Amino acid sequence: MDYLKLEVKERIAHLMLDRGTSNALNDKMVIELKKVLIEIENDESIGGLILYGKQGFFSSGLDLITLYDFDEKQMKDFWFEFLDLIKTFVAFRKPAIAAIGGHSPAGGCVLALCCDYRIMTEGEYIIGLNEVPVGIIVPDSIFDLYSFWLGRARAYRFLLEGTLLHPQRALKVGLIDEMVLPNQLHTQADKQMKKYINLNWKTWQLSKLNMRKELIAHFSQDPAEAIDMVLKQWWEPSTRSVVKTIIDNLKSKQPSKNE
Repeated sequence: MDYLKLEVKERIAHLMLDRGTSNALNDKMVIELKKVLIEIENDESIGGLILYGKQGFFSSGLDLITLYDFDEKQMKDFWFEFLDLIKTFVAFRKPAIAAIGGHSPAGGCVLALCCDYRIMTEGEYIIGLNEVPVGIIVPDSIFDLYSFWLGRARAYRFLLEGTLLHPQRALKVGLIDEMVLPNQLHTQADKQMKKYINLNWKTWQLSKLNMRKELIAHFSQDPAEAIDMVLKQWWEPSTRSVVKTIIDNLKSKQPSKNE
């Protein structure tokens, strides 16, 4: 694997996002992550998944530097792949925990939202969906995923304002389930996962899929219309200008390449 590291211990798949400093999601990483999720789900020797980032970044979200130079076909292909990844993760029947050791905005937050439990380390980190101020339209299926955990009214306000939360507030509103010291992250994630996999696996998994059936159905719909809306706004000069400013700032802070 180019962008992921996988280790299986005591029936737990420990999957680490491993692309550059910030784990920005490009097309190859999205495809690779979907493939590994399917493999883990189909491996009956694995009871559950813990998804990690790096210290400082879980994932910064979509790789704007790469996407900015994509043509229309590449962008459309990317969004179909990204939403297909999220569909796969939302319908993942085994327990999944996000061990968030740093910043997790935008697409990084979406990955965490797919999980059943989110543990985040203390610190000056942020998590949330900030696409709207950037000029990126959030597909309604992802809004449903956000509101699944936060409630529709709060998710609505947070999404339209592009609210990013520090761990303390994220815990208070239910965006994360637990906040720990950095050196406790792996231990607590293991502890929570063992609670899940020690339960009756068939009952647990069928209950999860039943409670997520509306989410799964929404992500199973044809996303073409939503993607067209996202891409129409993506090519607007105002959006391109904001994204270019973000990219310039990123390049000034992190001159080294992502890969």
